[in-house]
Amino acid sequence: MKTYNVAIVGATGLVGQEFLKVLQQRKFPVGSLRLLASDRSAGRKCSYNGTDIAVEETAVTSFKNIDLALFSAGAEISTYYAPIAAKAGAVVVDNSAAWRMDENVPLVVPEVNPDDVAKHRGIIANPNCSTIQMVVALYPIHKVNPIKRIIVDTYQSVSGTGTPAMEELSAQARQVLEGKTVVPHIYPHQIAFNLLPEIDVFLDNGYSKEEWKMVNETRKIMHAPQIAISATCVRVPVYVGHSEAIHVELTTRFTAEQVRQLLVGAPGVMVLDDPSVSLYPHPWMAAGQDQVWVGRIREDNSHPTGIAMWVVSDNIRKGAALNAVQIAEILVERGLLGA
Repeated sequence: MKTYNVAIVGATGLVGQEFLKVLQQRKFPVGSLRLLASDRSAGRKCSYNGTDIAVEETAVTSFKNIDLALFSAGAEISTYYAPIAAKAGAVVVDNSAAWRMDENVPLVVPEVNPDDVAKHRGIIANPNCSTIQMVVALYPIHKVNPIKRIIVDTYQSVSGTGTPAMEELSAQARQVLEGKTVVPHIYPHQIAFNLLPEIDVFLDNGYSKEEWKMVNETRKIMHAPQIAISATCVRVPVYVGHSEAIHVELTTRFTAEQVRQLLVGAPGVMVLDDPSVSLYPHPWMAAGQDQVWVGRIREDNSHPTGIAMWVVSDNIRKGAALNAVQIAEILVERGLLGA
């Protein structure tokens, strides 16, 4: 079997570590593996398939003979190094926001628009985590009954901000329970036992940048620039797993059972929907799982063609690492990697 030389940029971060797990679990045909990070992490060792691999500092020479470069190091690093990696012959799958809305860069969710990978010019963008799980759940419906409008409210875990935010949540929870004063560092306010309707910076239109990502990315991925979308993104004191309350306006009326039948067996979707016995998705059960979980499917009584649902997924796994590796698998299947 043909193998491929792989580099992971940002290998010591949450997503970088998840890349290692996913590559191993899905038996991706890795030939050699190069782990890259900042100078602070250089020299650390990470395990892959029982072998310890030393982390190297990312440099312009790091991508020689690399077929696939998985980036999870932030927009500034990706903006600088992704073109260098692509020029060296690698196909870059980038998890940052740097390239998502570039008209020359495909933005791909394999369950929705896999054919877009063929349009790449060396870089493929991985969408925002909250966008990925939403489009995986909605696209099977949209294909049959086009969606005209989406209202989405997200409940996003602190792992979306990285390890320091997870550590701060733990520290703050202890401080609150011990009656101590909490001084926030990662977020503008205390996150323990609290909710913050602020993710990324606020824009002039009153939306946050995270909310606007969901608008633009969804339209690009689904090839549906006409869909009206409004999002409210909220940070919640959960370690792993993003949840979304989604209301959609369809072209024609669908019953909840029709929607449920479309989603049962849809690629990447798992339906868990029996409220009578409290059966519905939640972040604790979704953590570590590959699927996008959907429940609370019901007809929206405020609109004749409306459907409401609850969608949950592991933001580090399907929302980042798994989606990127699935993109790489498509490249392999179609002979677009290592050419």
